[in-house]
Amino acid sequence: MTDILYDPTGEFAPLARAPLAKPASLTGLTIGLLDISKSRGDVFLDHLDHLLSAEGLTVKRYKKPTFTRPAPVALLQDIASNCDVVVEGLAD
Repeated sequence: MTDILYDPTGEFAPLARAPLAKPASLTGLTIGLLDISKSRGDVFLDHLDHLLSAEGLTVKRYKKPTFTRPAPVALLQDIASNCDVVVEGLAD
């Protein structure tokens, strides 16, 4: 089965594509937490950071300069180079 994934940047014709495979375990992986700079998104990510770190997992934090624009390419490259999985924190 193919899922439809929607790009929040405003695509008009979503591509039909399979989601990436999920890791069997987070053990040994680096988890990136990306705050998109919306109000209270950091509250969720702070809590998630605490839970993941308490399990002995490696967590790296990132933050977009503003929620109104896509993440800068340099930030995306940093995340892709240093993280195995990413959680993006949205709020409102």
